[in-house]
Amino acid sequence: MKLLKTIYRYKKINIKGKTFLREAVRGIIFREGKLLMIYSPVNGDYKFPGGGVDADESYHEALHREINEEAGATVIAITGEFGKMLEYSNAIEEDYETFKMYSYYYFCKIEKGFGVQRLDDYEEELGFRPIWVDIERALETNKKLLAESNPAPRWTRREVFVLEMLRKNLGKISLTRK
Repeated sequence: MKLLKTIYRYKKINIKGKTFLREAVRGIIFREGKLLMIYSPVNGDYKFPGGGVDADESYHEALHREINEEAGATVIAITGEFGKMLEYSNAIEEDYETFKMYSYYYFCKIEKGFGVQRLDDYEEELGFRPIWVDIERALETNKKLLAESNPAPRWTRREVFVLEMLRKNLGKISLTRK
């Protein structure tokens, strides 16, 4: 999968230190010109549905599970790859210096309607809920949050970059992937 960008969350990160690696998958889901995002009324931001890949599952299995947990949606097809993001941060995990995360973005189709979400505690606290939104609205909301919040949610820079790439390439994205 093509690397879209590397983000360094802080200016001073020892990228050669003992590294904690996390891999995550994220769904890009279009319907009737809108994008499915996870909205947090607490943070006021939009993020792509998805999350961490467990040790015993493939990226596709994780994508099905994570979209179901966060959005209450059932994935019926993974129609293509968009790209991956790499992020570095200082580790908060004990005995590690560096946090390194790959986020893999896939185009997906889901069944109509949402079922019950199964959120982690922090997701519940942030009020995560699935919402269909225009790319422009999600992008402008997240950009404003980055400009005004200190700190913005750790994923916001990554999601702004992906939203900008999607907007830029919208005409090139095959209808079979939407």
